[in-house]
Amino acid sequence: MPGFHHVEVWVEDLAVARVEWGWLLTELGFERTGQWAQGETWSTHDGPYLTLTTSPNLSRREHDRSAPGVNHLAFLGGSRAQVDAVMAAASVHGWRPLYHERYPFAGGPSHYAGWLENSAGFKAEIVADED
Repeated sequence: MPGFHHVEVWVEDLAVARVEWGWLLTELGFERTGQWAQGETWSTHDGPYLTLTTSPNLSRREHDRSAPGVNHLAFLGGSRAQVDAVMAAASVHGWRPLYHERYPFAGGPSHYAGWLENSAGFKAEIVADED
């Protein structure tokens, strides 16, 4: 069966990542399903999962979404009202809105979504289900 098994995101500061990502993932319906000294796992049901982990092999402190590699992760955010609620609360939890002057249609007139960037420079897109 095709699909993702998991996505692993390396973080420089696990304590900060636990706060920032923990809030966002909880808001999006994920739950922490594993935790150890160097990381943690977040999942929804029995599907693919997201791992946040630190490593002594990091080559830099911040994520560079402009460099080759992952630009951002896009998450299903529920209804438009749920996306709006996440976007409204994000700045209190370490996330900075991106393209906010064009929110919620920065991705086009039929794409209701918000973009956020955390303190490490990692970008997340929160996409509304079709209403």
